[in-house]
Amino acid sequence: MVSPAAGKPAIAFAPARATRSFDEVVGQIRGKILGGELRPGDRLPAERAMAEQFGVSRNMVREALRMLEITGMIELRRGQLGGAFVSVGRSEPVTRSLTDMISIGGFTLADLTEARVWLSSTVVRVAAERAGPDDLDGLRANVREAGQRAAACDWAAVARINIEFHNVLAQATGNKVLEMLQRSLMAVMADVSTVAGPIRSDMTITSRERFLALFTAGRIDDAVAEMEANLRRVHAYFLAHSAGTRYAPAPPAAPSSGTT
Repeated sequence: MVSPAAGKPAIAFAPARATRSFDEVVGQIRGKILGGELRPGDRLPAERAMAEQFGVSRNMVREALRMLEITGMIELRRGQLGGAFVSVGRSEPVTRSLTDMISIGGFTLADLTEARVWLSSTVVRVAAERAGPDDLDGLRANVREAGQRAAACDWAAVARINIEFHNVLAQATGNKVLEMLQRSLMAVMADVSTVAGPIRSDMTITSRERFLALFTAGRIDDAVAEMEANLRRVHAYFLAHSAGTRYAPAPPAAPSSGTT
């Protein structure tokens, strides 16, 4: 069967087994995506059509689609041109998972900073090989804008711009996975900044200026060292200002009875 709108074979699903209908619906849709029958940006059939093919209710199809949206496999759009579409490289599910893990104590702010240091080191080295003139212009423009906002004491804006610097640098790598990971980590850092309060200092801007001078001069090891040093300074600030929040380190466990 061919879809007249798309000019390609229509997606067909097998009836779901009654004992595990929900898992079957999720699994079949996921399988079509992973198998390449549904490509990024493709629109899935309407809920009614899928419900008929699966032999389940529309409510079950709707819940399955919501589950797939949570995992980042699809995107649900509202409106006249809405529907379920295969996702195109979204970082939101990764960000949500990281934020949730910090909130429930799955890992700490120190873990997050350590991961940022390692990832940023890789991003800097790859960007050094691949960044073009437009990428460098974007980084310089970011630092200039941060300086202008700092002069106006708009520290919340400075924090947002400083965070975006990392995303611009990751984009310069040309690697979608690195960019997604960086955007996810920086989205979590934006939340940390909101909770702990922005840094009311131009220390990061000054560090960015030193970084760009080293980066453009080809002194990549020194540029990496500058980036890492600033990340640790930022970590120290947030650690000192996160007391009483979900980002505060967990208190040490009480000794068990009978210990000496």
